[in-house]
Amino acid sequence: MDSSDNLRNENHMDRSFSPYDVDSIARLSEAFKVLGDATKLRICMLLSERELPVSGIASELDLTDSAASHSLRILRNLRLVKFRRDGKMIYYSLDDDHVRELIKVGYDHILEEK
Repeated sequence: MDSSDNLRNENHMDRSFSPYDVDSIARLSEAFKVLGDATKLRICMLLSERELPVSGIASELDLTDSAASHSLRILRNLRLVKFRRDGKMIYYSLDDDHVRELIKVGYDHILEEK
């Protein structure tokens, strides 16, 4: 990694954690609110393991297809999950490794013994 890579990483970190970036902070706050909902968090945790269709998510978590779809729509709008179409089936997964890591770090934190 050369000095220009370090500079880019430092600039990215500064920008990422700016308390003055009101728009980004609002989006982050909304993502945390959504992840504060147990059903949506359970869906994300399940999708961190594997890709599933709505019916698979609903079955695994004992939800109706309608409830799973509603939660997935909210998660998708916040870019926490994504979907891909295979014929008539739609499969959901976490949007990227950032979401997986966010959930993992939070879960590890609450399991940590003091």
